[in-house]
Amino acid sequence: MDMKWLEWAKQIQAIAQTGLTYGKDVYDIERYEELRRISVDILANYTSVNKEKISLTFASDSGYATPKVDIRGVVFKENKILLVREKIDGAWALPGGWSDIGLSPSEVAVKEIKEESGFDVAPVRLLAVLDKKFHDHPPEPYHIYKMFIQCEITGGKAETGVETSAVQFFERHDLPELSLERNTPEQVKTMFEFLDHPAKEVILD
Repeated sequence: MDMKWLEWAKQIQAIAQTGLTYGKDVYDIERYEELRRISVDILANYTSVNKEKISLTFASDSGYATPKVDIRGVVFKENKILLVREKIDGAWALPGGWSDIGLSPSEVAVKEIKEESGFDVAPVRLLAVLDKKFHDHPPEPYHIYKMFIQCEITGGKAETGVETSAVQFFERHDLPELSLERNTPEQVKTMFEFLDHPAKEVILD
């Protein structure tokens, strides 16, 4: 299905949000509010989500519109990669989540790995910064950058968290069903390339 409508809705919402932040003229504010309503109408028309929920989650931010940042921790052990099973969809993902205000990307990776897998880790290096629009993820209303940070285990043990139901290391040719909102098979395959070639350059986009 052509998803141009989703890109248009996101762009309209970003223009409206930025305009509402910096606009001074009362008539301009009204126009930006109307643009925001149009972006909500587009999503409501093409999805099964009601307008109230869309307004709260998609069209309620303020300030200059910027992409969201998702941090994923990459941990290897005996040539296997650490994955956690997400309770929300029953599929597997590299441990991680949204970046947090007040924490650096490395600190987020360490925190998320601990919370979702039970392992204490130390950050090693940045592996990739990817824009989700260039990768085979399901469509969504946000523009998202993904950062993959390699970490090494320093302690702890495998334990599930509030959002996870299982913790396991997998070989590259025996991956489970992946949570495609969080990571794609191609992305996990790429992480193994860093295991094979430690000097591999950071990937952008």
